[in-house]
Amino acid sequence: MAKKKILLVDDVELFLELEKTFFRREDFHLLIARTGKEALAIAKAEKPDLVFMDLHMPELAGDECCRMMKADAELSDIPVVMVTTRGSEADIERCRRFGCEDVLPKPINRHHFVATARRLLGIADRSLPRVRTTLRVRYGTTGQHLLSDYAVNVCTGGLFLATDQPLAVDTSLALKFELSEKVERDVHCRGRVAWVKANGAAHRPGLPCGFGVQFTEIAPEDMEAIQEFVKQESITPHW
Repeated sequence: MAKKKILLVDDVELFLELEKTFFRREDFHLLIARTGKEALAIAKAEKPDLVFMDLHMPELAGDECCRMMKADAELSDIPVVMVTTRGSEADIERCRRFGCEDVLPKPINRHHFVATARRLLGIADRSLPRVRTTLRVRYGTTGQHLLSDYAVNVCTGGLFLATDQPLAVDTSLALKFELSEKVERDVHCRGRVAWVKANGAAHRPGLPCGFGVQFTEIAPEDMEAIQEFVKQESITPHW
């Protein structure tokens, strides 16, 4: 089977090298472009299966390059993930306007980067499973005035919060939660609302009303603690 092609686009060499290391253990064929114009030419010649593209680039910005790809019948089906330094609401809206499939913030999180690639390429995630739990999570759009609800499941990529007042997709959140007595650690991280389940929605019937949160900024030691928690919960019988 031919390797999936991923095109990495960034005018900063440091970020390109970092992104390349993320896929060191993955069986992908990596293509590199340092400008939007170069990315467009490579996309036409190579027909990559997925593109990660920096938003802020000289000559041809990432969102404009994405617009041109989506307007081309031969390239329009290629998923494009925009990567932006600031991650502001204006930048996110700017990226979404031209049809990109996802937006990732810098500094880049390896786990989310690879997980996004595998999801958009339709490849099963080899990471630890999502486990059912009851974790009290404090969260809010800033570090102050935090709300409190319960997560009903968690994995290394995020969690699902049960609430009757879900937030809008792409809302940025500060999160605080304690894992368990087995993994004694308070996790402090940031996330984004990835999807919402409204009251009465038919999809995913096993979940209550609420929203899924994707971790976007998380310390390595916090990620390790979540991995250990998921592992412990996966092997612990629940009667």
